[in-house]
Amino acid sequence: MGVQERQQKEKMILDAAIRLFTEKGFAATTMDDVAKSAKISKGLTYFYFKNKEDLYLAMTKKAFDELKDVFREVYKNKARTGLDMITELANNYVKFARGSRIYYQAVLDFLGTVQLYNDEHLRQKINPLILQSEHFQKLLEMHHDCAKIGAQMVALGTKDGSIRAELNPEVAFYTVWAMLIGFEKLMGPVSYEPKDTKIQLETWKPGFTKLLQDMLKGTFQAVKVQPVQTSLF
Repeated sequence: MGVQERQQKEKMILDAAIRLFTEKGFAATTMDDVAKSAKISKGLTYFYFKNKEDLYLAMTKKAFDELKDVFREVYKNKARTGLDMITELANNYVKFARGSRIYYQAVLDFLGTVQLYNDEHLRQKINPLILQSEHFQKLLEMHHDCAKIGAQMVALGTKDGSIRAELNPEVAFYTVWAMLIGFEKLMGPVSYEPKDTKIQLETWKPGFTKLLQDMLKGTFQAVKVQPVQTSLF
């Protein structure tokens, strides 16, 4: 079997798995389902992917590749300031998260798995089939790639004056990334009615962007509260 044919069959199987993971969820999907959807024998499916976990990690790698493309697309236009890049990236990141749900969830799942992997005691909680997948090691090697591009955007901003010069690019970008993950996760709760808090998604989104920009530009200022004389009655 030639390389091109092998790659073609791998793609057919992976595409089928992604469709099923999206429609049915990971737990409800079986390798039989994948083989039938891909119109490939079950034996051949196992030849290319050891198990369902291996397939999910292959999809996760594809998800990181797609997310990296989002970063690259923003960074390639060097005519803008670093702050403009980060602002555009924030908007495109949320679009990716909302528009590619299965990919974005796979990214978050892997980041959570890495947190367990870094602790020898917690590592035992990871499914052994995940650790045995060849895609797992590849993901360990590449999962910082997006942040590296993001840090380059921050570094560019510190040079062109749009971002505070004293910021560490890596620390600053990982802080931005943490904010974006939190923002995306809270979009649902903020949009849900009824709620006691006086906040709407339409006003929160521009407010979040402004706060992010102010943090990077350094326009935060400590305000000294002046004592006010007043009467309770």
